[in-house]
Amino acid sequence: MGPQTNGKTAVKAPFPGSPAYKVGIRPGDVIVSVNDHTTEGLNTTEIADLLKGPRGTSVKIVVSREGSPDFLTFTVVRDEISRKSVQDAFWVKPGIAYVKILSFNETTSKELIETLHKLKTDESEFAGLILDLRDNPGGLLNEGVAVADHFLPKGALIVSHRGRAAPEKAYVAQRGNRGHEFPMVVLVNRFSASAAEIVSGALQDHDRALILGETTFGKGLVQTVYPMGDGTGLALTWAHFYTPSGRLIQRDYSNKSFFDYYYHRDENARNPVDVKQTEGGRTVYGGGGITPDEKYESSKLDRLQAELLRTGLFNFTRFYFGSHSTQLPKGWMPDDSVVADLRAYLHQHGTKFTDEDFDKHLPWIKRNLTHEMYTTAFNVDDADAMFERIDPEVAKAVELMPKAAALSESAKRVVSQRMAAHGQR
Repeated sequence: MGPQTNGKTAVKAPFPGSPAYKVGIRPGDVIVSVNDHTTEGLNTTEIADLLKGPRGTSVKIVVSREGSPDFLTFTVVRDEISRKSVQDAFWVKPGIAYVKILSFNETTSKELIETLHKLKTDESEFAGLILDLRDNPGGLLNEGVAVADHFLPKGALIVSHRGRAAPEKAYVAQRGNRGHEFPMVVLVNRFSASAAEIVSGALQDHDRALILGETTFGKGLVQTVYPMGDGTGLALTWAHFYTPSGRLIQRDYSNKSFFDYYYHRDENARNPVDVKQTEGGRTVYGGGGITPDEKYESSKLDRLQAELLRTGLFNFTRFYFGSHSTQLPKGWMPDDSVVADLRAYLHQHGTKFTDEDFDKHLPWIKRNLTHEMYTTAFNVDDADAMFERIDPEVAKAVELMPKAAALSESAKRVVSQRMAAHGQR
């Protein structure tokens, strides 16, 4: 569900294939009642509770829609909403593919293989792959290992864990990449954590991929949760995760509150004593997440951007499609006329900004408006794909692909020379 609109809750974006999407509920629909219970004065959590129920049962939802004079009534049969952990991939340009992994669940590695295979039906060979792990909170260890396995040589160390009272356990590539060694750029940010750090750390330590973005979260704990009473549990940490070079992934959380640990990032959190080398001889540091090879920091949102993301672009999209067809051509982008309509709408509805503020953020505004428009005209998956196609960080990754290829080739030469020297001795 989306933001509150005049005390009512609007639908943000029903997932493609979900029961709500199938019956015709669309972004911007304002929920008026659920099973004849008015939503007047209810918050989104309370409305969500009304919508929930056993699988296979029905719920009647009445909505108001911009441009429609009467309320619309939908009967939705409740069902489990499953979401893929690997987003639909696409070709950024001929030969260079983009794949985003949202999290690591029970089917992630299988989904990844299927996604890459589907891409290869369109292109004969990969000239490069952009693997997006931004905002990926992690998940299952074995799935993180399986994803890394797909890109590393058979037998390569992926991750290990050990503790004061626990022997070291190593995870190595069982199947391997079978000779598929196309260059890779991995995108990470400060919210990439856990299994996402295991994958990016392994690919970086083996010089298999160039890491682009921000320093990752720094979560590398092996824990066992013991159930307690009243739905609570006790998490016992008994080991830490280490990258193939031996770097500690976990960021130090001693002498600070949980709030500071989760929200007040220290970009200099890496341990200057935990210094290791990648397979190709590059220096890397541990104790503070995975530090990217190339930095790409997302700037902090200012007041105008925050307001546009919170309600402005969403409300304008509802207003726009109230008088325009939702049939947009593929590849559509907002032109000067649509941008002028947005500017006028914001002024009319009390958003405070100067022309200088607006023009300064124009590329950002057009990209995020495109996402909102695509969500309504198509669906949230198509909107996300379009959003990534015009992402400046993805464009930077394409630009860095030759550097990623050179990095991998250099590491191979170093390893070959090392093996030759060892053989001579």
